[in-house]
Amino acid sequence: MSGLEQSYAVLLPEFVVAGGGILLLLFGVFRGDRSQSVVSNLSILLFVIAAYFVVVGADGTAFNGAFIADGFSRFVNVLALLGAAATLLMAQAYLETERLMRFEYPVLIVLATLGMMLMVSANSFIALYMGLELHSLALYVLAAFKRDSIRSTEAGLKYFVLGALSSGMLLYGISLVYGFTGTVSFAGVAAVVGKTGVNIGLIFGLVFLIAGLVFKIAAVPFHMWTPDVYEGSPTPVTAFFITAPKVAAMALILRAIIVPFPDALHQWQQVVQVIAALSMALGAVAAIGQANIKRLMAYSSIGHMGYALLGLAAGTPQGIASVLVYMTIYLVTNAGVFACILAMKREGEYVETISDLAGLARTQPKFAFAMAAFMFSLAGIPPLAGFLAKFYVFMAAINAHLYALALLGVIASVVGAFYYLRIVKIMYMDAPAPAFERDFGGRIGTVMAGAGAFTLFFVVFAAPIVAAAGTAAQALFK
Repeated sequence: MSGLEQSYAVLLPEFVVAGGGILLLLFGVFRGDRSQSVVSNLSILLFVIAAYFVVVGADGTAFNGAFIADGFSRFVNVLALLGAAATLLMAQAYLETERLMRFEYPVLIVLATLGMMLMVSANSFIALYMGLELHSLALYVLAAFKRDSIRSTEAGLKYFVLGALSSGMLLYGISLVYGFTGTVSFAGVAAVVGKTGVNIGLIFGLVFLIAGLVFKIAAVPFHMWTPDVYEGSPTPVTAFFITAPKVAAMALILRAIIVPFPDALHQWQQVVQVIAALSMALGAVAAIGQANIKRLMAYSSIGHMGYALLGLAAGTPQGIASVLVYMTIYLVTNAGVFACILAMKREGEYVETISDLAGLARTQPKFAFAMAAFMFSLAGIPPLAGFLAKFYVFMAAINAHLYALALLGVIASVVGAFYYLRIVKIMYMDAPAPAFERDFGGRIGTVMAGAGAFTLFFVVFAAPIVAAAGTAAQALFK
């Protein structure tokens, strides 16, 4: 097999998504907006097919080592594809109600997902940036997709401006790394750093690189865009933002730090520890006074990125495995939460305030039970999935002797539990608000039920997921 043929074989899932996206775009152009539901369904099928090729694919590198397929990329790509499919699945009812039935929506989701896959498989800084920008440009458009809404337009503009700033910081960091190592390959940078050590210029490059990357997961102090963008974007878009792209961006950070800089552990570990501590602290307190549930979930996601970064701060295979387990549980639980938010519909209008959930247990007990399960899981209440997620990252931090950081994580988790439990209290103890529409669609019900079952019974089938995460993490330390 020639080098070009091997490259095509290694990146077959990405080519499937790219080719499928182009065909869906052409189909939509010729059929018009009446093709939206067909394009959406075909996009979900495309993600399932691509996930199959990811699973059965072989390890290897493509295009002179610019991209790599290994256990790590396969684990994360499957998560990203399934997360994108789930958010697309539950978006249909909202798009119909809000008169946003345009075929561009699923096509943009496909292009953003292609960018995620390229990010996760990147093995050089140039490939990393290409995938990241393809992904980000699609997200900017999605944030402003509701063109008649001032809030959505504002969200898209804020995301674009601050995203451009983060891209500039990232490129500056990459240029410094290239200037002091002479290569953009992850393996080449690792070899140079291993031989020559870490100088002050490389440390500056590493700091700018991390700053540009952590913007994508909205970790403190690069979180300022998140609440406004999440609140202003259409709800299915927010559901997408908070799930698959967060998983892919976290995976990108893991690979872009662990693989090129194994001999600079003490330098980048200090930066990651500070970011993790600040994110956990802000996420624990900033959401307490929120009245809009999408805004609350934005601050919640900031806190959860802090918890996940505990595993990276450990800098060990166990730590990386714990991050992958955490992000798996995070993705499924938040997909379930947003399925519930998309079911908050009254008299043909979607509502977003937490007070609208008052007395839900009396009017729709099954809906309230699912929402309560997700809230308890996000709070880390045993034996739900969220408890095990936090347990794994805390243990990884403790085993790496990061005792103070682990203790801060526990304290932040206890404080942050307040606003999750407050939602449960409002649903079960407050006087009922007017009931939501009972027919919220089979697609939303499917996502809600699937995520609920995963959250409730994760402890039963945790072993294979933890084992797969461990195998995936080892791929970064070869």
